[in-house]
Amino acid sequence: MLGILLAGIAPGFALLSYFYLKDKYEPEPVTMVLNTFFSGALIIIPIAFIEYVLKIENIVQYDSIYAIFSSGLIEEFFKWSILFFIAYKSAEFDEPFDGIVYGTSISLGFATAENILYLMNNGMEYALTRALLPVSGHALFGVIMGYYISKAKFTKKAKWPLFLVSLLLPVLLHGIFNFLLLNQGSWFTMSPYMMFLWWLGLKKVQLAEISSYNHFQKKPIIRTRLSLKSGKKVIPSYK
Repeated sequence: MLGILLAGIAPGFALLSYFYLKDKYEPEPVTMVLNTFFSGALIIIPIAFIEYVLKIENIVQYDSIYAIFSSGLIEEFFKWSILFFIAYKSAEFDEPFDGIVYGTSISLGFATAENILYLMNNGMEYALTRALLPVSGHALFGVIMGYYISKAKFTKKAKWPLFLVSLLLPVLLHGIFNFLLLNQGSWFTMSPYMMFLWWLGLKKVQLAEISSYNHFQKKPIIRTRLSLKSGKKVIPSYK
């Protein structure tokens, strides 16, 4: 049992540490990050209940494409809700990179809870596959969600289009992931998609890093404490 718990927890905390340490300029309080992580873990309860009802009542056929995308919609909606109502509205959410920290924290909380339950039911032999596919996938969906919800927070234009993108793009990416995993189920099909997700996620991380730098450059008291690696280009917009 201890081995299953460690194998279930380790990938989530490793990925969370990676994205947390990317927050160079004003790292988030560990207590707030853990709060969002455990909040993400707890949403597995209502999500499991809703998906059980949809299946048992035949509202959605379990093996249909509707089930594949409805699962992504339900999971991403609950994660988005935690991100918006707990993190987005917090005073600690005060720079563009914070969306990525909290987005990945919530997503990895859910992924860790799901991973532990899966390994308990199916065995340790799936630990590596779960770490490389579903856990990493959830982290990257969280990156995308957090990136766009940060854009909404700091934009001076209309926020609602960015709120929609922050929810619907992760839903779409999650749906495609589920479709490939459940219908194709091979490394040959999953590897290119995971490489695409990592490319997209790390691109958003890079843009958010630059935006946080530019954000703090506007504050004279903080400006003197900031530095970028030699040769790194700073762009003024948060694309």
